[in-house]
Amino acid sequence: MPREEKVQVVDELSRVFSECSIGILTDYRGLTTAEMTELRRNLRNAEIRYRVVKNTLARFAAEKAGKKELVSFFEGPVAIAFGYGDIVSPAKVLADYIRAQKNALTIKGGFAGDRIFTQADIEGLASLPSAEVLLAKIVAGIQSPIYRLVNCLANPMRGLVGVLQERAKQLEGA
Repeated sequence: MPREEKVQVVDELSRVFSECSIGILTDYRGLTTAEMTELRRNLRNAEIRYRVVKNTLARFAAEKAGKKELVSFFEGPVAIAFGYGDIVSPAKVLADYIRAQKNALTIKGGFAGDRIFTQADIEGLASLPSAEVLLAKIVAGIQSPIYRLVNCLANPMRGLVGVLQERAKQLEGA
């Protein structure tokens, strides 16, 4: 690869490292072409870019993007899944693929902003519920005390209405 091309690749990777919301580094050693194609399709459907990178160029790009801690991850064959929205989605897609296929794909680590993730961190991210589920739990938590207050305030009124209805039935029967 000519030097100008390498500089261009480093610049582009550096820009992607800075712009993406999460990057997950994987070791794809042992995957067949068909498995790699299926993985790319699954990631593409979730709007995640998956790119095989040259370690030397990726190291330069990581340093240029201010992510020097990533340099140690660039050993052996490395491909990076770049997510641009929810940081949990790429982790979930990769973890689901690994679980379903039981193949050689492994997660090396990742990054989100200035934070570096280990393999265990990425697996923890994959086990988190989706953003919609978390928001629903927050809303339910906020509504719960309000519902309990309404029930506490309404109980005496319900009791009074019940007593009045029973008294009305007694008077009708007499």
